[in-house]
Amino acid sequence: MTDSTSTSTDAVLYRARFGADGLLPAVVQEESSKDVLMLGYMDREALRRTLTEGRVTFWSRSRKEYWRKGDTSGHAQYVRGAALDCDADTLLVTVEQVGAACHTGAHRCFDVDPLDPVTASAPAGGVSTPADGGAAPADGTSAPTDGTSAPAGGAVEATR
Repeated sequence: MTDSTSTSTDAVLYRARFGADGLLPAVVQEESSKDVLMLGYMDREALRRTLTEGRVTFWSRSRKEYWRKGDTSGHAQYVRGAALDCDADTLLVTVEQVGAACHTGAHRCFDVDPLDPVTASAPAGGVSTPADGGAAPADGTSAPTDGTSAPAGGAVEATR
């Protein structure tokens, strides 16, 4: 008789779409805070280990070896859930984080180099664009194609 965990793991390994380099990006999210902690990469074996051992294992692109988060630092990641994205080419791993997630000692890897991008606000009620199946704006203007939304008059409101 086949173990159901093994069967489901085999099915996931079959469905996962690894890149040409054999790697799958893995976004790690803290269960309690919902913070995105880090991004790592997994090959098939690292994904198998992560799904079957309850600890997050990555493939180190620089060292060319497996590393299980926390084995040397004590800052471990205990798996609480996992999901492939809609294309099965990215993994989201939800974890209980013990200690810092970043090798710098920061809680999140994204805390160490914050940027100052221009930000935009969506109009109340949202905007439907032809690209997502909606109709073009009634005022004859065209919706921007850069992921922002245009209020009446076609201008994009941006803040810094």
